[in-house]
Amino acid sequence: MLSEAVFYDTLRQGLWVAVITSVPILTAALIAGVGIGLFQALTSVQEMTLTFVPKMIAIVVVFWLSMSFMTQTLVAFFHDHLMPLIIGG
Repeated sequence: MLSEAVFYDTLRQGLWVAVITSVPILTAALIAGVGIGLFQALTSVQEMTLTFVPKMIAIVVVFWLSMSFMTQTLVAFFHDHLMPLIIGG
């Protein structure tokens, strides 16, 4: 049986892994959004696709570049923390 302390510690570690793996994508979206917003404010261009398409391109590129980091982080969390709990150790 899983004690409360082990459950909450595993939950905390899982949430931390989620934060760590989402940081690259969220940072790319933030930087692209701020850059596009500044460009729109300076040029008075208010085109909806101008905000969406570059953000999506930046997100896809950063996701593609950081996919191995995300996979390694999730696999390490699974092997180090979840597998021993599933096995019963």
